[in-house]
Amino acid sequence: MTALDPHGLQFDHLNCFYVEGTWIPSSTPDTLPVVNPADESVVAHIARGSAEDVDRAVAAARTAFASWSLSSVESRIQVLDTVHRLLLERKDALAQAISLEMGAAITFARTMQVPLAAEHVRVARDVLAEYQFQTLEAGTVIQREAIGVCGLITPWNWPLYQITAKVASALAAGCTIVLKPSELAPLSALLFAQLLHDAGLPAGVFNLVNGTGTEVGAAMAAHSDIDMISITGSNRAGAAVAKAAAETVKRVTLELGGKSPNILLPDADFAKAVPQGVLSAFRNVGQSCSAPTRMIVPRNRLAEVESLAVEAVNALVVGDPRLDSTVLGPLANQAQYSRVQSMIAAGIEEGAKLVCGGLGRVEGFLTGYYTKPTVFSEVGPGMRIAQEEIFGPVLCIIPYDDIDAAVSIANDTLYGLGAHIQGRDLERVRAVATRIRAGQVHLNYPAWNPHAPFGGYKRSGNGREYGVYGMEEYLETKAIIGPS
Repeated sequence: MTALDPHGLQFDHLNCFYVEGTWIPSSTPDTLPVVNPADESVVAHIARGSAEDVDRAVAAARTAFASWSLSSVESRIQVLDTVHRLLLERKDALAQAISLEMGAAITFARTMQVPLAAEHVRVARDVLAEYQFQTLEAGTVIQREAIGVCGLITPWNWPLYQITAKVASALAAGCTIVLKPSELAPLSALLFAQLLHDAGLPAGVFNLVNGTGTEVGAAMAAHSDIDMISITGSNRAGAAVAKAAAETVKRVTLELGGKSPNILLPDADFAKAVPQGVLSAFRNVGQSCSAPTRMIVPRNRLAEVESLAVEAVNALVVGDPRLDSTVLGPLANQAQYSRVQSMIAAGIEEGAKLVCGGLGRVEGFLTGYYTKPTVFSEVGPGMRIAQEEIFGPVLCIIPYDDIDAAVSIANDTLYGLGAHIQGRDLERVRAVATRIRAGQVHLNYPAWNPHAPFGGYKRSGNGREYGVYGMEEYLETKAIIGPS
């Protein structure tokens, strides 16, 4: 057992993988460090998987598929119900692990990262209870069946939330799983694997292999006995997975980058819309693929928007993620900190107006990846900071002259994951929404809906997650034609 300070968390299986219902040692002695982004200290080392470890996990999943795919809906509902209950019972340990591994403020981890992850399991359970796996359409029996062994690759920014979004839907569909969590934030995944074990999931249905994308992820994508790959990650990683998977013609679903717009129509309540827009853009320290980091506003309201944005930023508490008062902790890792710093520098060099924030660490922190919440105004739609995903607390305010121009700016991106529109005239708000090329469009900051399909247009990927659409990604469709 290894104790991890400063949280006092303990992990039993840092040097193991979860395969065929038990914890087994890696095939090699190689390890990977886990860094606490709050102070840059190494808090653990995890086993570094290889293609051989993937082979063992895939073989276990293939064997288990024969029985799990034919298991009753009732038995799968029972497992998901138990998983949901255990997630809520163990929410504090999971929140502490997430805060330690990727720097989420502990209050945010407790109120968002873990509860929303649990919601994916609850929703998958409820969808499964109502789903019709066999229907009669135009005299033909349409049967939907589990696709097979699924390789799931998840990111570091919402480490548990992205795992449950995939795992719960796959389990509900009757698939078996090999999971590769992010090697940068693997601790909550280890706790989750133990939770699934304790929930009574049959051996081999869920398997976990830690490691890098270039080793474990590539081996999974190319594996001839994996029927489907689902990855949430960068465009670079998604493209690499899709290329490797093409050789075996497996199904690939990709949830990739974003550069989401937030259009404030002229009749919006700016006193509410701007602060909420800042909070939405900076949630999880801006490390969300659907964060609305391009605020598109009427040119004649630009000064007002800048003032409201600065006021909202000044109310944010940036600091030690262990403190309940902290709103924004550090960025999750060194590479991301460097990326955000380089993009802030690019915005300054391109002539955008720096309204607040800027280069360097937050005052008072000599170590840790603490980045100043930054707002740029008078941003040109073609600037790098308006086109490239920054994945940090950096907001671009872009002026427009009329609604057509606002829509054009919103769609002027390689991405199409999310979008926001604010306005009092709901008929006009909805009319604008129909013109936006994005997988989700949020009107006037609605509550999160775990049933709403999530996925992107263009280079934001393909396929959908959450709710019934998420489960159907893990199903094959069979037509049975003939006399009844």
